[in-house]
Amino acid sequence: MEKDYNVTAAHGPLRGVRVLEMAGLGPAPYAAMLLSDLGAEVVRVDRVGSRARIPVNVLTRGRVSIALDLKSPGDMAICRSAIGASDVLLEGFRPGVMERLGLGPDWALEVNPRLIYGRMTGWGQSGPLAQSAGHDINYVALSGALASFGEPGRRPMPPMNLLGDFGGGSMFLIMGVLAALYERDRSGRGQVVDAAIVDGVASLMAMYCGLMASNPAAMARQTAPYSGSQANYRCYECADGRFVSVGALEPEFHRELLEKLGLPADLRGTDQEAAELEARFRQRSRDEWCGVFERSDSCFAPVLELDEAQAHPHMRERGVYITHNGLAQPAPAPRLSRTPGAIQSGPASPGVGGRERLRSWGVET
Repeated sequence: MEKDYNVTAAHGPLRGVRVLEMAGLGPAPYAAMLLSDLGAEVVRVDRVGSRARIPVNVLTRGRVSIALDLKSPGDMAICRSAIGASDVLLEGFRPGVMERLGLGPDWALEVNPRLIYGRMTGWGQSGPLAQSAGHDINYVALSGALASFGEPGRRPMPPMNLLGDFGGGSMFLIMGVLAALYERDRSGRGQVVDAAIVDGVASLMAMYCGLMASNPAAMARQTAPYSGSQANYRCYECADGRFVSVGALEPEFHRELLEKLGLPADLRGTDQEAAELEARFRQRSRDEWCGVFERSDSCFAPVLELDEAQAHPHMRERGVYITHNGLAQPAPAPRLSRTPGAIQSGPASPGVGGRERLRSWGVET
């Protein structure tokens, strides 16, 4: 890491937007992190006595925290006042929890008609499974995506929690919040954003719904596109036990891949191609193959561990990973030319800084 960020002032296009985050896990905190990176003022409401579940939680960066006991009338009054002073509320509880606390959207929008009330769940606010427990793997499974991950004849392999929690969850919550903020400029009115991971992952499957309509067998694991079923779109093991990735889909890129490997062009698309590529890649180490392929049009990249990715020349030159408060972590994304975002602070410690921030919003704490 070449640069150490210690930014404390808000920067970015969302500067001045006030966000109240009800502390939770996974997708809602990540959404709050992204809003903070883009300049929003985020106050996280933690429970009294709560401790960070992850010793160093990058997802809580960029905001301050207030610890409240919502069974205490005094603390509940602070929370209600904070909601009244906010532009956005983010919560990731099961449906009905906020209502039972007396903080549901009907009450919130009555006291603050301009509020964007963002709700993050796995199953959604309605439907037969709305009250059932679940995690990323379950939502991705029910959405029709998980069945195509993994090798044919073996159990499906979940893609960590990137596809469900953060892709189908956080990103769609963020999109809904930003769309509602934009619409509020015209109508002057807030609204509820019901962001469900099953909805988001289903949306991500749009292209594959089209493929399946024209070919019902398109999503089988042995034939699904971009799943490793094709010899020119998969990972290969090298002589040192490490791996490389190739994605040479277009004919010209496919030809260059074979040329760089010293294999004949007529091997392209044959039943023997995968075995030939496997044998050839095993002849050299991963880094030796990098010397052969990098900066070519073979659609090649080494499969890097996280610490290796942070140190890779391309990632380092672009500042994709940075050091903030001594911790390597991803830089704010995407990059805006005129109002770029920045890490404001953090990671947040439960109960630190929130009262002062809320007082700046006019909330008595």
